Amino acid sequence: MLFDSIVDEAAVHGEYSNPWVIDTTGALRYEPDFDTLQRLLGVPLLLGAATTTGVPALALDVWIAYELRRAGFDKDAVWPRATHPRILPAPVAKLLEKGALPATLQAELLARLTKTGNVKNVTHSSASILGKNYLKQVDVILTDWHTGPEVLISTKRMDSSYGKNAPNRVEESYGDAKNLRLRHPMAALGFVFGLRNDVFDKEPATADWLLDLLAKLGREDDAYHATCVVLVEYGDEVLPPGDNGADDEDRAVSAGLEPDDEDEDEPLVVADALIENDLKWLPKVRIDHARTPANLSPARFLAAMVEHVLDATPVNLHKRARDLRRALAPTPDVTATSTAP
Repeated sequence: MLFDSIVDEAAVHGEYSNPWVIDTTGALRYEPDFDTLQRLLGVPLLLGAATTTGVPALALDVWIAYELRRAGFDKDAVWPRATHPRILPAPVAKLLEKGALPATLQAELLARLTKTGNVKNVTHSSASILGKNYLKQVDVILTDWHTGPEVLISTKRMDSSYGKNAPNRVEESYGDAKNLRLRHPMAALGFVFGLRNDVFDKEPATADWLLDLLAKLGREDDAYHATCVVLVEYGDEVLPPGDNGADDEDRAVSAGLEPDDEDEDEPLVVADALIENDLKWLPKVRIDHARTPANLSPARFLAAMVEHVLDATPVNLHKRARDLRRALAPTPDVTATSTAP
C-alpha cells in the first residue's frame, strides 16, 4: 500500500510525465524520476524488511515498472501492475475497461479480481517465464499475448555482507540471463542491482569487482542487453535490511517444482490516514549519482530498454512510447547546402 501511494502521487490521475528531455548539448536523453525512486527505497527501511522478504528489491521492481509506464508502454502490459492483481494478462485487464462488458457482469469480475486474493491460474503476485531450460521468476516484464515477452528485467538488492553475498548474486544472474536470452532473443533483457554506497568505504575491492562484473554482464552477446547499478545512500541511524545471503526467490516454486500458496496475497485495506502518516516517517534516501559509472547509470539503462523494444517491433506497435520519444527528438537540419554546378 505504501508503494502504491507513492506511485499514485507521482502519476496523478494516471497521467505520467514524459521521461525524454533534451540535455544541454542538444541530445535526447532519458531522465528517470529519481525523487519517486528515493521515496520507494525508503519503504523497506521504514518497515525493517529483510532482504529475504523480497520487499527491498520490490522497491526497485515497482519503480522500474513505473518508469516503463512513463515511457508510454501499455499500463496493463507492464508487470507488476500499479494495482492488485500485480500479474494479470492484458487482454483480461481490458475486460475491466468501461463498456467492455455489461455493467453488472463487469462489476462482478472487478470484485473477483481486485477485492480478493489471486485467482488460480489467472492472477499472480509474481511471474515466472520459461527460459531455454527452466522456468525463472522475472521481476519486471512487458508482455502481451500477441507479442510475447518484450522486456525481461531482474533485480537484486544488497545492503550489507558484500564480499560474502556478491559472488552468489552475480553468478545466479549470469546463468539466469543465458537461460532467458536463448529462448527470448528479441526481448530486451536487463539486470538492475541495488547497492548501498557504504560498500566503497567498507569493502572497496568488492565494490570495484562488482561494478566491473556488472558492466561486463551488459556487454556479453549471450547475457543482458543492459545492466544498471542503483547506489543507495542513507544514514547510519537507519538499520539496513537484514541479509543472511539467502535468495529472496523461492527457486523451486519459480521452476514449478513446488506449489505457490498465493492465498496470502489477498489485498489489505488500510486507511488513507494511516498510509499518509507512515509516509511522513520514511527514512531519507539519496541516490549516489557521483559514484555511479556512466555505463551502469539508471538513465542509460532505461533508455536502452525502451529503445531496444522500439527497434525490435513494427512502427504501428507501442505508438504512445514512440510519440513521447519523437516529441522531443532533435529535428535534423535539412537546409540545402549544395547548388548545381
